[in-house]
Amino acid sequence: MCRSIKTLRPPITPEVTDEDIRAAALQYVRKVSGFRAPAAHNREVFERAVDAVAAATQDLLDNLQVRGSAAAHQP
Repeated sequence: MCRSIKTLRPPITPEVTDEDIRAAALQYVRKVSGFRAPAAHNREVFERAVDAVAAATQDLLDNLQVRGSAAAHQP
């Protein structure tokens, strides 16, 4: 699923931007909803979903611990 979403975690992708996270979230919501662009009556819920997925993605990346990586999260 979502083959166009790239891996965003370090060290695979050392520099992850907000745009990278938003693009991945958008691709996920497009795949799940089946819509490339929502109709006007679905635009708000579509954008809320993208925002929620982007926030969850950022939280995940901020808190992942990668063994043997200098980028591993230190508590």
